[in-house]
Amino acid sequence: LDPRIAAALESARKECGEGKWGPDDGATAAAWVAYQMSDNAFIFPITPSTLLSEMCDTWSAGGVQNAFEQVTKITQLQSEAGAAGSMHGALAVGGLSTTFTASQGLLLMIPNMYKIAGELIPCVMHIAARAVAGQALSIFGDQNDIQAVRSTGFAILFGSTVQEALDFALVSHIATLRSRVPFVHTFDGFRTSHEIQKIQAIPKEIFGKVVELLAPEIDAHRARGLNPNHPHARGTAQCDDIYFQAVEAANKYYKEVPKFVEEAFAWIEKLVGRKYGLFEYAGGKNAKYLIVIMGSGSGVVEEYLEKLGDKAKDIGMLKVRLYRPWSEQHFLAALPPLTGIRAVAVCNKMKDPAAHGEPLFLDVAATLQRARCDANIINGRYGLSSKDFTPGMVEAIYNNLRARNPQHPFTVGIEDDITHLSLPYGNLETVAPGTKQCIFWGFGSDGTVGANKNTIKIIA
Repeated sequence: LDPRIAAALESARKECGEGKWGPDDGATAAAWVAYQMSDNAFIFPITPSTLLSEMCDTWSAGGVQNAFEQVTKITQLQSEAGAAGSMHGALAVGGLSTTFTASQGLLLMIPNMYKIAGELIPCVMHIAARAVAGQALSIFGDQNDIQAVRSTGFAILFGSTVQEALDFALVSHIATLRSRVPFVHTFDGFRTSHEIQKIQAIPKEIFGKVVELLAPEIDAHRARGLNPNHPHARGTAQCDDIYFQAVEAANKYYKEVPKFVEEAFAWIEKLVGRKYGLFEYAGGKNAKYLIVIMGSGSGVVEEYLEKLGDKAKDIGMLKVRLYRPWSEQHFLAALPPLTGIRAVAVCNKMKDPAAHGEPLFLDVAATLQRARCDANIINGRYGLSSKDFTPGMVEAIYNNLRARNPQHPFTVGIEDDITHLSLPYGNLETVAPGTKQCIFWGFGSDGTVGANKNTIKIIA
């Protein structure tokens, strides 16, 4: 970090104090950051992102001010396509705008996402990742929608906990303004968006300090906005004489995104004391068998590793945070010694039915091949439509990696009696003896869902 920025951030932490601890869900946490860092938000509610829009609308109606000491303007459109188009328009004139969506709603935004990224306009879209309707509709979370937009040119930053949903929302807003590359800040629908955890809030005054430090980038963005007082051409039609060159000219912006995200992580560390990396490793220092995973499932693997303790010397896990742009350098730097790795299971919370493997698997396989790693790279699927992912399933994945002929590809969490890809698994208790665990049942008609949510907050 620039010493002057580091000093200003440390001063801001001392001046604003520490955030309070309390129960919150991922959607509300991310929405609070989006509200503070935006001039306006264009919304069209879709499960499970509805809560993000609802909270911003509530704050706006209540006159809550953002980091610019203004009330964020909230506008509901007639569809997700309209929300994305309106956001693009607001961004094009120099506004700081955001939106929230999931699943088919995100797919409707793809045309505008290509344009926003192609024009190098900074913005953040906050997405509660959800299954995409194919053979059936499901409102529950997996990562099919996020994978569908990986080629739009948006950077993709994935949180795995409620605390990360809060922190990474701010990281995304910082990094997009500094890099000019638009961001999808995402986390698993329901598993993170609606999970209630005790987290440490970011003091409201911190956002004002962040905006002050980002003033040069914000001013530059506003200056690039369309303005009749200094007109310029944008959105032209190009032919083969210059189109290719113009596309390639953006390479330098994307190359610098990992650096800007790392620096934004450093901002967060200075402001609140939490440290993050683009990829995070857990497990044995010389592990032979690895799981690569993205999103809330990483917490289950961590729980399994903690349960094993010293017995987990030969296994490990790599958690993916910055998914796009993919950084081979940072991925390899986070791994244990490549020469000792025998097998890697890449766990995907989505399905690409016509591909050789799911996208995360292909990224990992290509990276390790280029690094001349001889490990056996195995593709697997879990957790579609928020299917339970348990420590017993994690154990089954590691057992498959140790097998003489590992199942590839594999599924876990179901019994596949048709294509026979599923791994057998058992129950594994990782909760400390004496721990009280409760399930609160609610029906979507008599108020018990909201009552149970309040009960959980009291317990938390």
